[in-house]
Amino acid sequence: MSLSESRVHATLPASDFARAKEFYKDKLGLTPVRDTPGAAFYEFSDGSRFVLFPSGGAASGTHTQMGFTVTDLKTEVAALQAAGVEFEEYDTPTFKTVNGVAENEFVKSSFFWDSERNLIGMVEFK
Repeated sequence: MSLSESRVHATLPASDFARAKEFYKDKLGLTPVRDTPGAAFYEFSDGSRFVLFPSGGAASGTHTQMGFTVTDLKTEVAALQAAGVEFEEYDTPTFKTVNGVAENEFVKSSFFWDSERNLIGMVEFK
Protein backbone atom coordinates (compact mmCIF):
# COMPACT_ATOMS: atom_id res chain seq x y z
CA MET A 1 0.00 0.00 0.00
CA SER A 2 1.28 3.48 -0.83
CA LEU A 3 0.71 6.67 1.15
CA SER A 4 -1.81 7.83 -1.46
CA GLU A 5 -3.99 4.85 -0.45
CA SER A 6 -3.74 5.55 3.29
CA ARG A 7 -6.12 7.42 5.56
CA VAL A 8 -4.75 10.54 7.20
CA HIS A 9 -5.41 11.72 10.74
CA ALA A 10 -4.46 14.79 12.75
CA THR A 11 -2.53 14.64 16.01
CA LEU A 12 -3.01 17.49 18.47
CA PRO A 13 -0.78 18.29 21.45
CA ALA A 14 -2.31 18.94 24.86
CA SER A 15 -0.33 20.62 27.62
CA ASP A 16 -3.19 19.65 30.01
CA PHE A 17 -4.47 16.31 28.74
CA ALA A 18 -7.44 16.09 31.13
CA ARG A 19 -8.55 19.65 30.33
CA ALA A 20 -8.28 18.97 26.60
CA LYS A 21 -10.38 15.79 26.80
CA GLU A 22 -12.96 17.70 28.83
CA PHE A 23 -13.10 20.45 26.17
CA TYR A 24 -13.69 17.94 23.37
CA LYS A 25 -16.38 16.18 25.41
CA ASP A 26 -18.19 19.15 26.93
CA LYS A 27 -17.87 21.69 24.12
CA LEU A 28 -17.80 19.51 20.98
CA GLY A 29 -19.67 16.43 22.20
CA LEU A 30 -16.82 14.05 21.32
CA THR A 31 -15.81 10.99 23.33
CA PRO A 32 -12.64 9.04 22.59
CA VAL A 33 -13.13 5.50 21.29
CA ARG A 34 -9.87 4.60 23.02
CA ASP A 35 -8.38 6.52 25.93
CA THR A 36 -4.91 5.69 27.25
CA PRO A 37 -2.49 7.69 29.41
CA GLY A 38 -0.55 8.54 26.23
CA ALA A 39 -3.33 9.29 23.74
CA ALA A 40 -7.05 9.72 23.23
CA PHE A 41 -8.34 8.45 19.88
CA TYR A 42 -11.45 10.04 18.37
CA GLU A 43 -13.12 8.36 15.38
CA PHE A 44 -15.91 9.44 13.06
CA SER A 45 -18.49 7.60 10.97
CA ASP A 46 -16.56 8.08 7.72
CA GLY A 47 -13.44 6.42 9.17
CA SER A 48 -11.53 9.64 9.77
CA ARG A 49 -10.02 10.27 13.17
CA PHE A 50 -7.72 12.42 15.24
CA VAL A 51 -5.48 11.76 18.20
CA LEU A 52 -5.04 14.01 21.22
CA PHE A 53 -1.82 13.43 23.15
CA PRO A 54 -0.19 14.88 26.27
CA SER A 55 2.73 17.10 25.39
CA GLY A 56 5.21 19.29 27.20
CA GLY A 57 5.37 21.51 24.13
CA ALA A 58 2.89 24.19 23.19
CA ALA A 59 0.64 24.19 20.13
CA SER A 60 1.93 26.55 17.46
CA GLY A 61 -1.43 28.26 17.02
CA THR A 62 -0.12 29.95 13.87
CA HIS A 63 -2.17 27.85 11.47
CA THR A 64 -5.17 25.53 11.45
CA GLN A 65 -4.17 22.23 13.04
CA MET A 66 -7.35 20.32 12.23
CA GLY A 67 -10.51 20.88 10.23
CA PHE A 68 -14.02 19.45 10.12
CA THR A 69 -16.09 19.33 6.92
CA VAL A 70 -19.76 19.94 7.74
CA THR A 71 -22.95 20.18 5.68
CA ASP A 72 -24.49 23.21 7.44
CA LEU A 73 -21.81 25.47 8.87
CA LYS A 74 -24.09 28.13 10.33
CA THR A 75 -26.07 25.51 12.27
CA GLU A 76 -22.85 23.91 13.57
CA VAL A 77 -21.47 27.30 14.62
CA ALA A 78 -24.69 28.14 16.47
CA ALA A 79 -24.70 24.78 18.28
CA LEU A 80 -21.07 25.14 19.35
CA GLN A 81 -21.60 28.74 20.43
CA ALA A 82 -24.48 27.52 22.61
CA ALA A 83 -22.00 25.07 24.19
CA GLY A 84 -19.62 27.94 24.96
CA VAL A 85 -17.23 27.75 22.00
CA GLU A 86 -15.99 31.18 20.91
CA PHE A 87 -15.30 31.68 17.21
CA GLU A 88 -12.58 33.88 15.78
CA GLU A 89 -13.52 37.03 13.91
CA TYR A 90 -11.35 38.19 11.01
CA ASP A 91 -11.48 41.37 8.94
CA THR A 92 -8.85 41.47 6.21
CA PRO A 93 -9.07 42.51 2.56
CA THR A 94 -9.37 38.84 1.52
CA PHE A 95 -11.07 37.21 4.51
CA LYS A 96 -13.92 38.60 6.60
CA THR A 97 -16.16 36.81 9.07
CA VAL A 98 -19.68 37.75 10.12
CA ASN A 99 -20.79 36.07 13.35
CA GLY A 100 -17.81 33.73 13.07
CA VAL A 101 -18.48 32.66 9.46
CA ALA A 102 -16.50 33.68 6.37
CA GLU A 103 -17.93 32.98 2.94
CA ASN A 104 -16.72 33.12 -0.62
CA GLU A 105 -17.95 31.58 -3.85
CA PHE A 106 -16.50 28.15 -3.01
CA VAL A 107 -16.64 27.65 0.75
CA LYS A 108 -17.93 28.86 4.11
CA SER A 109 -15.45 28.61 6.98
CA SER A 110 -15.12 29.20 10.72
CA PHE A 111 -12.31 28.89 13.23
CA PHE A 112 -12.06 28.40 16.99
CA TRP A 113 -9.38 27.55 19.56
CA ASP A 114 -9.51 24.41 21.64
CA SER A 115 -8.49 24.50 25.31
CA GLU A 116 -4.83 23.94 24.36
CA ARG A 117 -4.62 26.74 21.75
CA ASN A 118 -4.90 24.42 18.74
CA LEU A 119 -6.71 26.30 15.98
CA ILE A 120 -9.61 24.19 14.71
CA GLY A 121 -11.46 24.96 11.48
CA MET A 122 -14.81 23.99 10.05
CA VAL A 123 -15.74 24.25 6.38
CA GLU A 124 -18.85 23.79 4.26
CA PHE A 125 -18.06 23.33 0.57
CA LYS A 126 -20.60 24.78 -1.84
